[in-house]
Amino acid sequence: MKKIAFFISGTGGNALNLLKACREGRVPAEPVLAICSNPKAAGIERLRSEGVPVCVLSRKDFDDDAAYSKACLKQVEAADAEVICLCGWLKKLVVPKEWEERILNIHPGLLPEFGGAGMFGMHVHAAVIAAGVAESGCTIHLVDNVYDNGRHLAEARVPVLAGDTPETLQKRVYEQEMRLYPLALAEYLRG
Repeated sequence: MKKIAFFISGTGGNALNLLKACREGRVPAEPVLAICSNPKAAGIERLRSEGVPVCVLSRKDFDDDAAYSKACLKQVEAADAEVICLCGWLKKLVVPKEWEERILNIHPGLLPEFGGAGMFGMHVHAAVIAAGVAESGCTIHLVDNVYDNGRHLAEARVPVLAGDTPETLQKRVYEQEMRLYPLALAEYLRG
């Protein structure tokens, strides 16, 4: 069974969902650590209350993205985690060669159309509505050194309805995130 780490910046909802899936045996992994980029994130206490150790590392305490990423990965390696799941992580992660193909991300939109720098959270849902497209969804992908660029592992689609706001669309996409991320992670871990 592989050991995994969660990277969060907010509420930790996706991380808690994956933790539950692991504990129920739907995902063959053992969560051993969470890294949080935001010292005020609600997800810190939510994960700690579930027994997951959380290490808070603020980007502002490091000279650049490379130094910050190295510090985060050092914590992951010290916990013997083999796979990282980004769960609402909002910082640039520089991926060294030894971590390629071992970091997964969930993106709240269909890629590549609604990805890239600055495309996170409600920004994605607002952009989808502004574009007038018929569908949105979420994408699970491997992380490389270009925002939202890595190989796609899975996606789920939802309709964009007349009268949708970013908030109403987000709710439907989030429901699919909760369903899809554990399935994609389990499939990835099984090879």
